[in-house]
Amino acid sequence: MRIALIGQQDFGKAVLEAFLERGDTVAGVFCAPDKEGAKPDALKRAAGERGLPVFQFPSLKSPEAADTMRALEADLGVMAYVLQFAPQSFVGIPRHGTIQYHPSLLPRYRGPSSINWPIAKGDTRTGLTIFRPTDGLDEGPVILQKTCEIGPDDTLGDVYFGRLFPMGVAAMLEAADLVVVGRHQEVVQDETQASYEGWFSAKAARLHWDAHVDHLYNLIRAANPAPGAWTTIEGRKLQLFDSRKHPARTISSVKGALGEVTEIGESAIRITAQGGQIEVFKLKPEGGAKMSAADFARQGGIRVGQILGS
Repeated sequence: MRIALIGQQDFGKAVLEAFLERGDTVAGVFCAPDKEGAKPDALKRAAGERGLPVFQFPSLKSPEAADTMRALEADLGVMAYVLQFAPQSFVGIPRHGTIQYHPSLLPRYRGPSSINWPIAKGDTRTGLTIFRPTDGLDEGPVILQKTCEIGPDDTLGDVYFGRLFPMGVAAMLEAADLVVVGRHQEVVQDETQASYEGWFSAKAARLHWDAHVDHLYNLIRAANPAPGAWTTIEGRKLQLFDSRKHPARTISSVKGALGEVTEIGESAIRITAQGGQIEVFKLKPEGGAKMSAADFARQGGIRVGQILGS
């Protein structure tokens, strides 16, 4: 088939490569404009290396964007991680319309951080959706869905790179084939089941040590590797990454005050929360690089008895 790809970053690059590897024609690639000081976009770079036309319109609502899409004479538009708004006047131009990838089981977790939030809320299942883009945010009819488990210790990196990323690339190919041959079904989303979450920002990733240990552990997992769950130590930001949860058997068995560093071991430190402790293996001090929590302690960065977050 002949496709027009709209996307960015590594996921867009992987989708591009998957279509090309199986012999499809990519008529053109639409990427967001470059940001000053940012590294070159992976999709833009990959398309350029293959000699494909690359278009970077400040707005996909512009007449120029529509004229360009029209000139490509594509069978299908494929949206692979797109943050720009794409109006119906743009996505409806390809012969069979356009399909879009979203990493959640729509209509749940509409919005830009749909991988972080299910982990942060303690969900045990998530997935991906291929749907028809409309002018509403992630509201179009569903063409294809795939599910995957969220393990009790899975991080954002585990769920995305280990599951949703490769599953998503394969699902884009599968959905494209169904649409082009007319064998797909479009299921309207059930608005009574819909939920929307905004960006999983640094504010959302802040750790409050009076919260339950389960909640804190879920936040750390949901923010690992980005944006990084964080607390403070003597007024400076301290991000926590690789960790383990240790629930207490009884309330009276919880050692230390809330937020207190109670133990420094050979490879980790322990911090007390409601109902247990968080064992931290890797962290990142403000202005520094990621490092072993034990090394940070050995360098004098943290000591037993300190209260974090105060």
